[in-house]
Amino acid sequence: MIEVHILASGSTGNAALFQFGPTSILIDAGISARRIAQALKAVGSDVQAIDAILLTHEHSDHIKGIEVLARRFGIPVYARARTWERLPFRDKIPGSCCRLLDNYLTIGAVELECFPIPHDAVDPVGFTFYYQKRKLALATDVGTVAGTVIDALSMADVAVLEANHDREMLANGPYPGFLKQRISSGRGHLSNDHSAQVLARIKMKPGLRVFLAHLSQQNNRPDLARDTVADFLRRQGCDVGREIVLYPTYPQQSVGCRV
Repeated sequence: MIEVHILASGSTGNAALFQFGPTSILIDAGISARRIAQALKAVGSDVQAIDAILLTHEHSDHIKGIEVLARRFGIPVYARARTWERLPFRDKIPGSCCRLLDNYLTIGAVELECFPIPHDAVDPVGFTFYYQKRKLALATDVGTVAGTVIDALSMADVAVLEANHDREMLANGPYPGFLKQRISSGRGHLSNDHSAQVLARIKMKPGLRVFLAHLSQQNNRPDLARDTVADFLRRQGCDVGREIVLYPTYPQQSVGCRV
């Protein structure tokens, strides 16, 4: 049995639990360790059951709970070499918990690959996981519709894909010009429209479940993200609800599925 739970997702913090049978992997910990422990308990898991934490990149909304989780519970943390250099609490984490994230890695019975994504961090990555003939993928904080993301999501059973903003809401919203430019740039974040384009281009496995993730609280809404992606895919001839199932995600609410 595989379970995916998006514990928190958005501009204020990101954390996702991937459970592959007896192996539990946390991807990012951008909320407090206390909130993560509470969220894990709510979905039937436990902090002490986590086998590893994988970091996508060093931005604050992805690393907030890392230090406490590693120091208090001895959980191994995997990050790229240059990402480790940017973590402000690097020296406070026990050396035994600091692991380098290679391109290929095995944790328990799970094989995983990391792939580069276009974002304004030092070495940002997404992940693909392989377990018992199932494929899962995660790609958030993605600036452009990159080929690496298309390949990662193709023939996946479950995907976590960024749908950060609605382009009109961002353009007309309260953010200053420089921040709007950063978000919409090729090293910023995917819009709802971009996310739909990614899904339209992949080789889709029937029944694909997609979590629309990292939604901006200022420049997007869960219903808008879901409807924008669904409408685009329907125009491409996709049977939304059967060929693909869409799940919006939230900053304070867990969303999950089993496959």
